[in-house]
Amino acid sequence: MSTFDHSGLIQDINDSLAPFRKAQPEAMAGFGALAKAAITDGALSAKQKELIALAIGVTQRCSGCIGFHVKALHRLECTRAELEEMLAVCVYMGGGPALMYAAETITAWDKMHPNKG
Repeated sequence: MSTFDHSGLIQDINDSLAPFRKAQPEAMAGFGALAKAAITDGALSAKQKELIALAIGVTQRCSGCIGFHVKALHRLECTRAELEEMLAVCVYMGGGPALMYAAETITAWDKMHPNKG
C-alpha cells in the first residue's frame, strides 16, 4: 500500500520548482503553454487527455505525475470506473511494475477525494 501523500508531494514539487521558475521564466512559461494546449478540449476531451497523461505517468513510474493528474481528473469529474479501466490498460501494457503504480494511483485517488466513487 502506498504511503505517499500526493497532495504534499504536489506542494513539495511546486515549492522546489519555484526558484527554477524564476531562473527560467521563458522555459517554464513555454512548458505551461504546452501543457495547456495539449490538455485543451479538441477531438479528445480534456478528461480523456488527462487519463492518457495519467496512464503515461503510471507506466513511467512517476509519483508526481500521478498526484498532479489525479488532482486534475477529480476536477474534471472523472469517475472511479473510468480511472480503473484506464489502469487496467496500464497493467496490460506495463505488467507488474504498472500494477504497483496502479495501486499507488488508487490510493492517491481515494486520499485526494475520499467521497468520489
